[in-house]
Amino acid sequence: MNVYSRRTLLSASVTAAASGLLSACSGVRSRPEPGPHSGSARSSGSGSGRGSGLLDGVRPFVPKGPKGYVNPSDPEVLAAERERGSGRVRKFRFTARETSVDLGGKTVRTWAYGDSAPGRAIRVTAGDVLDLTLANHLPVGTTLHSHGVRLRCDMDGVPGLTQETIKPGAEFNYRFAVAHPGTYLLHSHEGMQPDRGLYAPLIIDDPREPLSYDREWVVVLDDWVDGVDGSTPEAVLAELQKVKGPVPRGGSGHHGHSAPHGTGGGPDRILRGALSDLLQGMSGNVDYPYYLVNGCAPHAPSVFRARPGDRIRLRIINAGADTAFRVALGGHEMTVTHTDGYPVEHRTTDALLLGMAERYDVIVTAKDGVFPLVALAEGKNARALAVLNTGRSKDLPAPSVHLDELDGRLVLAHQLVPDDAVAFADRKPDREIRITLRGNMKWYDWSFDGKPYSVEQRHPVRQGERVRLAFLNHTGMWHPLHLHGHTFALTGPEDAGARKDTAIILPQGRLVVDFYADNPGLWMLHCHNQYHSESGMMTILGYRK
Repeated sequence: MNVYSRRTLLSASVTAAASGLLSACSGVRSRPEPGPHSGSARSSGSGSGRGSGLLDGVRPFVPKGPKGYVNPSDPEVLAAERERGSGRVRKFRFTARETSVDLGGKTVRTWAYGDSAPGRAIRVTAGDVLDLTLANHLPVGTTLHSHGVRLRCDMDGVPGLTQETIKPGAEFNYRFAVAHPGTYLLHSHEGMQPDRGLYAPLIIDDPREPLSYDREWVVVLDDWVDGVDGSTPEAVLAELQKVKGPVPRGGSGHHGHSAPHGTGGGPDRILRGALSDLLQGMSGNVDYPYYLVNGCAPHAPSVFRARPGDRIRLRIINAGADTAFRVALGGHEMTVTHTDGYPVEHRTTDALLLGMAERYDVIVTAKDGVFPLVALAEGKNARALAVLNTGRSKDLPAPSVHLDELDGRLVLAHQLVPDDAVAFADRKPDREIRITLRGNMKWYDWSFDGKPYSVEQRHPVRQGERVRLAFLNHTGMWHPLHLHGHTFALTGPEDAGARKDTAIILPQGRLVVDFYADNPGLWMLHCHNQYHSESGMMTILGYRK
């Protein structure tokens, strides 16, 4: 069990319902959107279904690799799941398919959950059991990962490690208890698919919500290339890797083993000379044609309506594949309440920096008028835009609007102090794992410790240990590092201890995090720059038997 300095939770009541709106493009008034339609939990095809030969409703999956480790459906995993409890079952259904998506006047063909990107938000309450069936109507295999959620290992959605790929025409039933509230992200974990439209917000409400607010605005940021002038993420990766030959349309990659072959069609998408003082070097690799908020480009922004004086909770999610966003709301200051789903001591700021897959919750008190929410694509001379409208004006800010707040106070993750309820007690680690990040743009050979990724890798840990991960970045780029199935505390000498599951390491920098090994199984650890991870910057933590 985790050891915290105190376990009590604040117990104020919620004064207003949080509706989790993803508002529409082109100035359409925000309105509640239904979640994915409830459906049966029928499953078929690879690794799915309930019936004979199943263990606790799941067909056990045993990946390749050395013996002596806890496999994804082993008894230790099931025991940890039972400790999380079994509340009411909330059933949902996603269909992954090729579709046309309107980015605000620009229609592209892509892959998405349903007919929109982002997909419709999944919303449950801590203590529930999430029962989500993914039907694969794509021409290739896919999976679904619940990013940031501490869940049972065989529901983690990593192909070849925690489950078989869901084949075209098949279904998989993801069913697990959700114990901790927060703002999370659902996305494919297959090859370059996350750089399409295969993502959606996952909101886990707190039944004892301590925050008081009137409205809620879910803000999903993204960088977009798929379907624009013939571009695909696979072709962009091949261009970066300087690979020759034909590129499959969204081939079913296995994390570093099957890099696409060829440069394919479309224009040159390599980003050159993009530098950021904040990120202390090159900001990204890909020159995206669009940057989006809730699926909308800046010339046709998503509009969120509220009343002057409303306290609004913004749940901000970076679903991008290669872009850090600096975010600010014109004319307003933000009070940071959570990062990656975990509460922090409230901190006021003008702007935030989000690496890929990071999330921040903030509270703002709405003023009277029309206000731009700008997500600056850090170092890329581009931006995404949404609008808060609390008045009668229908005028929208220009896509190029400049916000003084973007150059104002900026709170970074390492400065945030965890709420006492989730703070780790002072304790030396039982085990330290040191990992060196290597790679460069010339060879595009990103890795941990100079080794290409293999599903047979294991960094051993044992149940009950406090584990320290010490990362040393020997590359010239920043990287957002993500650990599956756990949250960690930032425990470097300059860190205040915030709990997170994804954290930025700067070029030539060092990142130190601690976590408790209390969720048995095999867990991916990787860079959440999708182009870096698919080039090999991934490894596995494995619980010893």
